[in-house]
Order: sequence, then structure tokens, then C-alpha cells
Amino acid sequence: MKQKQKQTKKISPLLQTHYLLLFFFFFTFFLTTSACSNGDCQLLDSCSAPTDCAPGLYCGNCPELGKTQPFCTRGQAIIPTAIVNGLPFNKYTWLVTHNAFSIVDAPLLTGPQRITFYNQEDSVTNQLRNGVRGLMLDMYDFENDIWLCHSFRGQCYNITAFQPAINTLREVEAFLSSNPTEIVTIIIEDYVHTPKGLTNLFMDAGLDKYWFPVTQMPKKGEDWPTVTKMAEDNHRLLVFTSDSSKEATEGIAYQWRYMVENAPGDPGVQQGSCPNRKESKPLTSKTASLFLQNYFPTMPVQAEACKENSTPLMDMVATCYKAAGNTMPNFLAVNFYMRSDGGGAFEALDRMNGQTLCGCASVASCQAGAPFGTCRNNAASNNSTSPRGPSGSFSGSVQMTASASRIDLTSLLVVYGFYFLMHMVGILF
Repeated sequence: MKQKQKQTKKISPLLQTHYLLLFFFFFTFFLTTSACSNGDCQLLDSCSAPTDCAPGLYCGNCPELGKTQPFCTRGQAIIPTAIVNGLPFNKYTWLVTHNAFSIVDAPLLTGPQRITFYNQEDSVTNQLRNGVRGLMLDMYDFENDIWLCHSFRGQCYNITAFQPAINTLREVEAFLSSNPTEIVTIIIEDYVHTPKGLTNLFMDAGLDKYWFPVTQMPKKGEDWPTVTKMAEDNHRLLVFTSDSSKEATEGIAYQWRYMVENAPGDPGVQQGSCPNRKESKPLTSKTASLFLQNYFPTMPVQAEACKENSTPLMDMVATCYKAAGNTMPNFLAVNFYMRSDGGGAFEALDRMNGQTLCGCASVASCQAGAPFGTCRNNAASNNSTSPRGPSGSFSGSVQMTASASRIDLTSLLVVYGFYFLMHMVGILF
């Protein structure tokens, strides 16, 4: 009997290891399955699938900040006009996607593998549904048409082209048609030399009926019409070009006549400094009533965007606000707008609009019709993530994946090599 008791108590080290692993598996499984799910997860809660998170949130992570496990982050903007309406257009701040067309996994329409940078992960339709109200688009003459292209020296190549511009503009038209009070701004980096090329393009896309006439744009720093007036007049599409000649030839507003802008690329993310773009008037100029803040590095890397679009973003907003003479930017342009460690660009917009529109910590604290500085409970409002405005949706590519950064990093040397080669060709010939 004693011998039997000793045998029953003795467990081999290998079997002990198996028991521990089994216990760990069931413990982890229990924690995962007992956590929130089916749309109940709130901001920063752990999640395992997109459907776990509440409306306005999506399931991502941020390894660059040591947050490797998925959690719910902001995925939609609070549309400020849904809370405080009827003010001049230039009193609001709007989210802009830098190179909105340069989308990871975009179909290859020209044959060879694309060799260029990527700046976004979601379709333009979803960008608009999620609260983006400004699109930066690079337009080129290409294949007897006008294409969206991410290229070099004003020339589009089949390895840097994305798609005909009319495809994206039709997405904009569909959104404006379905949302009759929304206003969209398009900022064109313009390499189109075809006479009346942009005019015909926007007409063919059905966008001419929404066009805000350049003759009615404020030219001396005055306020813009109210958003209510713009919707009533159906002047809900603002288009700006980098080509100064097209204001006279095609009636398209020359960008830097109407807005000031800080330097794009690395200078725009350098903490403590916010220089103006060389084409722009000084940020303190009072002769332009719109202010575009660029916030994206020269070299976009998906995996780093969640870090960039978090605390450093709010720090740069404060820096550029001061550099512009305590003027809040009207447009905030970012890469990979969905990525952050929590609130990201959406929270930045909430704070910017809150300060400008009602003197509150967040636009969610504003009260329609209340005196300036009258705020709802800030603690409760700042935790609110419910979108107000057109409902959004997410494509599969917006979910954080381990492969995301590899797409960019493996291409960077090739891209820089290609650009360097083109630069040398330009010098030699």
C-alpha cells in the first residue's frame, strides 16, 4: 500500500510541463472568451475581432509602443457640424488624408508590380464614411487620361500609377449625393497639362454641380460662408490646385491664394518647430482664411503610424497653433488615418473643434446653442466614441497586421533607388 501511495504521488517532469501548458491554454482561453465581445468592447478594451468593438471603434494594436495585443481604438470622427452647426466653414477643423489614393493593396491596373510609397489603407469611400473631409490627390497626364500617381519629376510611370482619377472622383460624387449636408475639400498636386483637363474630368465625374465657385471664395482673409449656406447652395465641393495658372484658365482655385500651409514631410513632424511651406504665405498671414497643417513624415511606414498619430500629433497641433498666431488649423492631413494608440487623429480633431467651436476640451462636450465655454461633463464626453454623422465602415485592410510594415520596408530601398536613378537621368540628360 505504501509503495502504491508513493507511485501515485510521483509525476514525471515532462508530464508536469504538459499539465502546466494545458492549464495556461485553458486560462488564456477563459480570459479571452470571457472578455467583452459582439460590439460591447469600449475604447482601449482588449478585442479579438473587428466585431468585438463598439460603433466608431475598430480592433488594432500598436507594437511600436509595446502594445502588441489587439485593443479597440477610434475609427471614426465626430462630425462637428452634427453638434455645432451654422458657423462659417473656416471655423471648423476637418480631417484630411495625405495621398488618399495611395492605398495598400490597391489593384494593379498597369501590369507590373507597383514600386512606390503607400499612405492609406482604406478605400476613399470608407475614408469619407469614417469622417475624412479632405483628400490630397496627385494628378498626372498618363495613358491619354488623367491618373492618380505617386511619382517623380512630374512624370507618371506604370510602376507608380494607381488608377484613373475619375474612379476616385466618382466615389466622392456618390458620397456627396448620399449626404446632402456634407462638404468635401480636394487638394490637387497638379501635373496635368492637358488643356481643360481638370475641368472635363470633374464634369465627367458629375462633380461640377457641387463646385464652390472660385469667384465667391474669400480673397482677403474674410470668413467663408456658413456651412448651412454652402449646403443650401449645393456648393459642397472645394477644389484647390497647385498650378497657379488654372485659376484663370479653368476657374480652379490656386491653393496658396486661399490658405496657408506648414512644410510637408519631416519638417512638419519636427517637434517644437512649424515652418511654413515655401509656396505658402507665413502662417501668421491674415490674407488667407484657411490653414492646412501637414502632419506626416517624408517616408511613410505603416507600422510606425500608430505612434506618430498619438501623443506627438497633439504636441505638433499645439506647436503649429502657436506658430500661426494662436490660429487653429482648418485641415489636419495625416498618413494612415486609422492608426493610433487609442484616440489618434480623431481625438485630435475633437479637441481642436472643441476649443474653437465652444471653448471645451472636446467637441463632444459642446452644447448646441449654449454660450461659449458652457460644456457638458468633460470626463463623460471625452470617453464618448459614438460617431455623429454618416455611418462608417472598414475594409479588411485597415486591421493591424504583422505584414503591414513589411510592404513598405521591403519597397523603400527599391523606391529610393528608382527615384535616385530618375534624378541622375535628369542631371545627365
